[in-house]
This record gives sequence, structure tokens and C-alpha cells, in this order.
Amino acid sequence: MEKEGKYIYCIISTNQERNFGPIGIGGRGDEVLTVGYEDLSMIVSSHPMSRIHATSDNLLAHEKVIEEVMKEFDSVLPVRLGTIAASAEGIRNILDRRCQEFKSALINMDHKIELGVKGIWRNMAVIFNEITAENKEIKEIKEKLQREPGGKNIPAKMKAGEMVFQALAKKKDKEAEKVLDVLRKIAVDHRLNKTFGGDEMFINAAFLVDKGREKEFDNIMNDLDKEYKDRIKFMYAGPLPVFNFVNIVIHQAEWEK
Repeated sequence: MEKEGKYIYCIISTNQERNFGPIGIGGRGDEVLTVGYEDLSMIVSSHPMSRIHATSDNLLAHEKVIEEVMKEFDSVLPVRLGTIAASAEGIRNILDRRCQEFKSALINMDHKIELGVKGIWRNMAVIFNEITAENKEIKEIKEKLQREPGGKNIPAKMKAGEMVFQALAKKKDKEAEKVLDVLRKIAVDHRLNKTFGGDEMFINAAFLVDKGREKEFDNIMNDLDKEYKDRIKFMYAGPLPVFNFVNIVIHQAEWEK
């Protein structure tokens, strides 16, 4: 039988024993508990000492536990997905050795939440038409290709495609900056992540916001949604664990010290 370890979700500042229920990763109904040292605790559940893959189910389970902890604690430090300690004693040793680091990070993240914003253009035909209208050279090449019979001018097509690709990237940056300029004024910090899912997404950002300003951020998002309702679909999520701003990493060698 495979040895059981302690899967770690996050770190909080408490010396009280807590049980957050049978919501542990892996679908076995493992209880999520605290393992503490002085005034710091790691949130853990039992799990076999095997590698945990970054599947959507595991990511959601990991995040769900942290979100449950966030309901009771204002400062939570997420630990990287897949971190497993061999024993509670190993956890206490890490909390002892890295206590100042963890305490400083908890102070920095006190009363902070992460809010995620994605912006997706509703109609790419409109965007590509704008690019053509805004770029004289692209417009001339396209008009020339339309006049040529059979459309066999491959070099011209490739050049036009490359120019459109570059213009689209600039347009994404420009439009993202308009949204960022509004939102980062009330955020403590922000991160830009890679966009995905094709050409439509032009912004994928995370904002670190004081809990006291969450409603203000909500109102600004509502205003942006109304202002750009025919052009942009906003996907707004939160409050979320502060993964983009803190992600505690504990290397395997540290457990063995």
C-alpha cells in the first residue's frame, strides 16, 4: 500500500486547530485540517505520496479548498499545486525555518483578494476591418490582391497576413491598455497573463485588490460592460486566491533537512 502524506493547499496565521470538512483533493472525502507551528498553520489533507498532475479537476479541487479557507481568514498564502509532505513533523519544520518569509507575505496579502478580468472581442470581422482601415499599406495590398485574377500572388498574401498579425497584436495591446488604465487605479497590483482561445481574447489580467474596494471594482466592471457592450464581452471572476501574486514553492529537498 502506498504511503500516505500530507497534501498542502495554503498557509494561514493561526495556532488553532481547524477542520474545513471532507473536501480534500483526490475525491476520497479526506478531511481538510490545520497543521500548525506557533502562530502559523498549513492547510492539509491526507493523500498518497504520488505525483499530482495539473488536471482541471485537481486545479479546481485545490482552489476550492483555498476559497473555503478564505471565508474565515483575511490573509491566505496559496501553495503550489502538487506539494506533498511526508509527515506533519516535516510541515512544522518548514514553518519553523521559513516563518519570517511566510509572516511577511501574510502581512503583504492581508485583506487582499484577486479578481480576474478577461476581455473578448465580440465580432472579429469588425476588428479586421478596422485594421485594414487604419493601415494604408495593408489596405493597398488587399486591394491589389482583389484586382489580380486567381489570387495566385502568394508572396503578397503572406506579406499581408504577417502585417495583419502584427497589427492585431498592437491593437490588442492598445485596447488592453484602455481597460487596464481604468482598473489598475484602484488595484494594489496587477498581472498580465497570456491570452488563449484564438484571436478574440485581447486581455487576460489579474488584479490584487483590497477587500474593502471590491464593490468599487465591481461597479467599474459594470460601467465597462455597459460602455463596450456591443464590442467586448468581459469575463469577470472573483474573489479568488492570490495565485498570481503569491505561490509558495517548497522543494523536495527542504522536507529532507
